[in-house]
Amino acid sequence: MGHRLSKIYTRTGDKGATGLGDGTRVDKDHVRVEAYGAVDELNSIIGMILAHTLPEDVKNCLMEIQNDLFDLGGEFSCPSDKNMPDNYVQRLENTLDAFNQQLPSLKEFILPAGGPACSTCHLARTVCRRAERRAITLAKEEDINPVALAYLNRLSDLLFVIARVLARAENGKEVLWQPGKNQA
Repeated sequence: MGHRLSKIYTRTGDKGATGLGDGTRVDKDHVRVEAYGAVDELNSIIGMILAHTLPEDVKNCLMEIQNDLFDLGGEFSCPSDKNMPDNYVQRLENTLDAFNQQLPSLKEFILPAGGPACSTCHLARTVCRRAERRAITLAKEEDINPVALAYLNRLSDLLFVIARVLARAENGKEVLWQPGKNQA
């Protein structure tokens, strides 16, 4: 592992530029910075979910994902790094299938609502979709690991399923969309 920061502020970003992991300087709104920034935001929101009382299997899953997201953020912040192996996507799919097997079939659309952990998980899902969009934008300009895109896509699906699990753990049910409910 590289050197550790001994000083938090450097003053090198005061004019709108930042350093990538390989030392390259880019604007703070560069597509690469947007991609790893969205991944960082997602990781922070997953930390917010973890601040709640959760089923142990959900807690363990989310802690594993946080580590994966650091790998992904590292990959996005250093153009030459490839930290995401193929098995990360397969692990998410296996986890998604295991959680989904416990749930009833979805017959209605659900609202991104419920208890605190469930609602925060829905927020994480939407930020994950944004991270995926930022990664797609980056992939149009630079070569990135295709596993990163697949991982973010699968992760948003997994977060949706985990939100369903948490809805049941917190409230016993999900909040269903009622089309036209507010029409006169």
